[in-house]
This record gives sequence, structure tokens and C-alpha cells, in this order.
Amino acid sequence: MVSPMRPDGSLDLDSARRLVAHLVDTGHDGIVVNGTTGESATLTDDESIEMVRLVVETVGDGVAVVAGVGSNATAHSVEMAQRSRDAGATGLLLVSPYYNKPTQAGLVAHCRAVAATTELPVMLYDIPGRTGIPFTSETLRELAQVPNIVAVKDAKGDPWGSTQVMASTDLIYFSGDDATTLPWLALGAVGTVSVVGHVAGREYAAMLAAVDRGDLAAARDLHRRLVPAVNAIMSTSQGAIMAKAALVELGVIDHATVRLPLVESPPAHLEILRSGLKESDLL
Repeated sequence: MVSPMRPDGSLDLDSARRLVAHLVDTGHDGIVVNGTTGESATLTDDESIEMVRLVVETVGDGVAVVAGVGSNATAHSVEMAQRSRDAGATGLLLVSPYYNKPTQAGLVAHCRAVAATTELPVMLYDIPGRTGIPFTSETLRELAQVPNIVAVKDAKGDPWGSTQVMASTDLIYFSGDDATTLPWLALGAVGTVSVVGHVAGREYAAMLAAVDRGDLAAARDLHRRLVPAVNAIMSTSQGAIMAKAALVELGVIDHATVRLPLVESPPAHLEILRSGLKESDLL
């Protein structure tokens, strides 16, 4: 979930509440707060916890609230895990530490330390393109032995390696890349943590349902229908920028404000966005 902001850069809590209602109404059974698309890197700790509380209070029962607590400092991740739990989160998203590039042994120790600080289920976030360090298959197998490390959000793009991890552990997989959601579902992933889902929740929910009932043709049709929207949101500039712009186009949030170093979409990008949304029957 994006973190809606006013033109002055402050959090827009009214838009955030409308966005949560929109996500629930369009088929989402869980919301990730303070992930990459939520601009977690430029939110203060207090703002991050405020967003968790707002989502928890707005979703009601039956919708998971997963709080991003990743950091390149283990002590900071531990603190945010505890604060997110106290704010009502029902799960944690833990990205591999970025910039300092620990060894795999350090990555294991980091994840174990964060998981041990609460009883909440933990989803590991494997996105080496952003962090510079992957979760190797061996590391994932080792972390699968931690009782409350239960899932992986995969944006690494190693389907054969991940297939072997799924075959040898109880870890459940979620697609972390909208362009490859259907391939991941076909391999055994149980869902998606989506950016394009901000505006295509019903379509992704229908795709999941089609795969579950074995109707690959229907799932493939949805996958192909969403190509223009996925390209517009994920390939034009940056996901949070374009997702906010798309939500403004749909009237869900008031402003497309992002925090530096992100900048809002220029007119040419907005034209690409509108065209992609229309071609996918989302606008």
C-alpha cells in the first residue's frame, strides 16, 4: 500500500483511510504497510507506526495487516517489529539488509533476531535488485526452520531455485513482481504482494481464483488483459510514483505527492498511465 501524502509532504490520513476501504472492497485479503511502495525509506518511525495503526483500525476483522520492518540495522528492525506488533500488525515483512551487504550467515542472524522478537509470522522479502543481496536457497532452507518465518515475497526471479525451496520446505511463496504473478502462481505461489493491485484488485483476485480452480485459460486471459496497466505502472518510472498517480486518476486519493528523492510524474508519463489503464479496462 502506498502512503498517501498532502502537497506539503505530510501524511494524508483521510486519503489513507479511503484507500484502505478501496483495497478491501476490491478483493484484497491483506495489506502490506510500510513496504517499498509505501515509501518506507523516507517515512519516520513514528509515521510508519501511525500508518500501521490507521490500517489496523480501518480494515476490520479478517484482513491481514503486514508491516514492513526491514532495515540495514538489526536493532532498528527489532524495534520496529515490536512497535508494529504493539500497533496491531498481524504479520511482518522483512527485506534483506541493504547497502552494507552482509554475508549469508549475517543475513540468517539478522532474520533470526527479528523473528525472535515477536510471535508474529514473518514474510521474507527477496529483492536483490534493490538490496544488493539475495536470500540463497540454502539460507531460505535454514530460515524455514524458524517457526514463525513462514513466507517469501519473491522479486528475485529465480523460479527453478524457488521451486526447489518450495519442494523442500513449508515456506509459502507470494509473487513480488506484478509482471510474473501468473508464472509464480503456476509454480505454486499462493498469492501476490502487488503494486498494480492498487487499481486491479478484482482482476488479481479473479486470477488467483482461476488458478485455484484449475482454469489456466481464464487466468491467462486476465494476465494478458493487465499487460498495458502493468507496463504503465511498473515500467514507466517507479512503482510508488505511478501507483499514486493511478489512484488519483481513479479518485481514490487526493494527491500523488511523493517524497524526495522520488518526484511526481510529468505529463508525458501520466498520458502513458491513462492509456495503459484504459487498455486494461481499469479506467
